[in-house]
Amino acid sequence: MFRPDDPLKPPKPAFDEPWHAQVLAMADTFVRAGRFSAGDWAETLGAHLREAQAAGQPDTTETYYTAALAALEALATAATDLTPHALAERKDQWARAYRHTPHGQPVLLETGQEAADR
Repeated sequence: MFRPDDPLKPPKPAFDEPWHAQVLAMADTFVRAGRFSAGDWAETLGAHLREAQAAGQPDTTETYYTAALAALEALATAATDLTPHALAERKDQWARAYRHTPHGQPVLLETGQEAADR
């Protein structure tokens, strides 16, 4: 016998992690600001998803997020003064910062810079 979903049950989240939603929100912001078109976004994201599939990556939300992030980074560096080197450097700063931030404290980029200076 078919039973409808429980209307009082909370809906399943659309995203596994907040940053999965954030990458899509950032892409939408770039499109709305005219930095790149929705078509460019779709084409670039599709290309990164096909690359992931060709590499044997599983069809998961994490794979989708990774492809979306790579597409956003590619389009952002093409549409702004941001260089791939500067982007990689900023990622390294963030990684150092969160590795050197005590649990429960806010992550500050200065923490990452201090770690790099040691």
